[in-house]
Amino acid sequence: MNAAKRHEIFTRFRNANPHPTTELEYTTPFQLLVAVILSAQATDKSVNLATRKLFPVADTPEKILTLGEAGLSQFVQRIGLFRTKTKNILATCQMLIAQYQGEVPRSRPELEKLPGVGRKTANVILNTAFGEPTIAVDTHIFRVANRTGIAPGKNVLIVEQKLVKLVPSEFRHDAHHWLILHGRYVCKARKPACDRCLIVDLCEFKDKNLAQNFDSLPPPAA
Repeated sequence: MNAAKRHEIFTRFRNANPHPTTELEYTTPFQLLVAVILSAQATDKSVNLATRKLFPVADTPEKILTLGEAGLSQFVQRIGLFRTKTKNILATCQMLIAQYQGEVPRSRPELEKLPGVGRKTANVILNTAFGEPTIAVDTHIFRVANRTGIAPGKNVLIVEQKLVKLVPSEFRHDAHHWLILHGRYVCKARKPACDRCLIVDLCEFKDKNLAQNFDSLPPPAA
């Protein structure tokens, strides 16, 4: 895929959704950190259902530590892997208090030291909470980057590195959100909705799932 195609792809994403953001509900960097830890192998919807009850009760590291493992588990027990996530959140709260005055650090190396935080989670925090032009590659973004030809790669790190290199700088901050939303709602794993895709004429996927109604498709790229 050439640079002109990529620029047009992200131009269309921006025109359709000028201010994309995460579907996780939060008001502080710490709340976002907790939500992202909980979201691993879980839906944003299930996390939001839990945090809507949790955050009014405990929305700081100190308050969550006060809940303890049993108390925190009651709020998140419907989320997959909740026992491990509960332990990680409590350990993260302890570390934030001991080493960062209760604040979420703003660098990837420091974030990745926190229990339950890997490169993807760190990138989400840096991008969404602190406005850094990072791109967190999850299963949706990995699929879209490979399927469309925007930034193909054999693993998530390669795809991330290619996206950071190839996505034009003017789009880089929001690229993560556009790609994840596109993968979640349009370019789905089993049955991509190519007939209502904004970039169908630019996408390099060979086996497009096209319906017979082409009226809603964008005009072919020049």
